[in-house]
Amino acid sequence: MSANEIDLFKYGQVVAQVESLSKKVDSMDADIKRLLALADQSKGGLWAGMAVVSAFSTCIGFISHYILGK
Repeated sequence: MSANEIDLFKYGQVVAQVESLSKKVDSMDADIKRLLALADQSKGGLWAGMAVVSAFSTCIGFISHYILGK
């Protein structure tokens, strides 16, 4: 075999590896998109929880300062 010839067996192995890696990257891309969607949902839940706790503490503060403080 001369220096300019391509070993078809090795070429086939490289092609198979590239196809395998391409499938893995596609799978990882889908997983990352799902993780980002979960992170976005958790941020919304965090802010909703903060709003509820803030409203509750405002009511407690109002009651303790204006109603019980007199």
